[in-house]
Amino acid sequence: MANKNGVEWSIRLGDGSSKVLEPETKHGVMRLWDCLKGLVYRFVGRVWTFFKKAWDLGVDDPKKFFHCLKVGVALLLVSLFYYFRPLYDGVGGSAIWAVMTVVVVFEYTVGGTLYKCLNRICATFLAGFLALGIHWIASHSGHQFEPYIMGISLFLLASATTFSRFIPVVKARYDYGCTIFILTYSLVSISGYRVEHLLHIAHERVSTIIIGTCLCIITSMVVFPVWAGLELHLLIPRNMDKIAKSLDCCVADFFGHDDEESKKSLHGYKCALNAKFSEENMANFARWEPAHGRFNFRHPWKNYLKIGTSSRRCAYCIETLTSCLDSKNQVPESIKKHLESACMNLTTSSSNVIRELATVVSTMTKSRKINMAIDDMKNAVLELQNDLKTLPDLLIQRHDDKEEKQVASSEVTMMPLIEVMPLVSFASLLIETASRIEENMVKTVEELAESAKFKQPEEDVKPKRNQTTNKIVLADEENMAVLQRV
Repeated sequence: MANKNGVEWSIRLGDGSSKVLEPETKHGVMRLWDCLKGLVYRFVGRVWTFFKKAWDLGVDDPKKFFHCLKVGVALLLVSLFYYFRPLYDGVGGSAIWAVMTVVVVFEYTVGGTLYKCLNRICATFLAGFLALGIHWIASHSGHQFEPYIMGISLFLLASATTFSRFIPVVKARYDYGCTIFILTYSLVSISGYRVEHLLHIAHERVSTIIIGTCLCIITSMVVFPVWAGLELHLLIPRNMDKIAKSLDCCVADFFGHDDEESKKSLHGYKCALNAKFSEENMANFARWEPAHGRFNFRHPWKNYLKIGTSSRRCAYCIETLTSCLDSKNQVPESIKKHLESACMNLTTSSSNVIRELATVVSTMTKSRKINMAIDDMKNAVLELQNDLKTLPDLLIQRHDDKEEKQVASSEVTMMPLIEVMPLVSFASLLIETASRIEENMVKTVEELAESAKFKQPEEDVKPKRNQTTNKIVLADEENMAVLQRV
């Protein structure tokens, strides 16, 4: 029997005869069952993939898992004001404001939670007192003028507060407080026009908000605290190490010394380019945190932002270096070998400087090796510059070994400049990267070390101890000599 395309399938039997194969047809119920099985398998596969990704995320960063537990603990504690009658009688039906406060203000870091909690408390108090005061003035002005006074005050305060959010300082530190101020003032002032016991309602809401914020602060600081300052302190040197690794991998790839591992680390510099928003948020939240660990209350968090900015300036140079790897113009091997040694030396010395600076930041200890590393980088820059000066001699190609005075102009050809442009651009970018490391990154790290009062290296501390010990020994010897004379 032929199918729709007019093609027959047949088999030959043992006795020499042939048998035509007929296509197997399935009933509608079987087709429906197969579709349902396919849908179930795809659904189970997607669910399994989702849980696997969630598990990997929790294993890679357990702090996120603990943050989920902290939110659950805070909500469980604040819900007791609803579940237990004695607590419910104390705060009344406004306990829902405490639950809402926990949901809104609980953040991943301690600084973020403190930022929202303190902004919410201050804005609620200020807006509540202003609303009660203006309500009292409006209520004593007569029923005819009361809605006009309340409406005009709401318009003026809401407009002024909204405009203040465009000011950079206010937006960075009090943006959430401004939003809560507008919300609280609007609720209290509008409710006061229809509700008789306004003071009692305002008292209940303020008290429940204080309860919610206090529970958030205590839970965030006691149960597996995540400090924004510490996260910023770890992020900056981690990005610096990635920049150093990317620089090594980029130069190795350009000169053909790359491998699979270096290709994976080639684009690590992008972490520094994408970290600006995270660094600014962490620095803003760190200002709200109390003294913890090695960080004082007025730790210079702004200097970390300067280091991040200088790191991004170096990362932009590395991004331009990576674009040279995709250049269609191939540099001759003879010209490339002429600058290979100098470029590799400059790359090694530059990455060593970046890694040493990252060590200074992470350990909060000054280093005596940094000056030697900077000197090596400067010498490598001079070496590369000297090799670039001798590069025009290699562009002249002669046809024989005659003396220079006897070579005719027709016997000398110049290598096209476009063939060496990628190499010259690459070397110039390496020099620019070294310049940015010396002028920006080193300077910002030194400013942080001075502002944060980093510890002196152990090499400087040990001689002082030895000097003190020697003085004590000499004093004891002099006393023994005096006693022997007596």
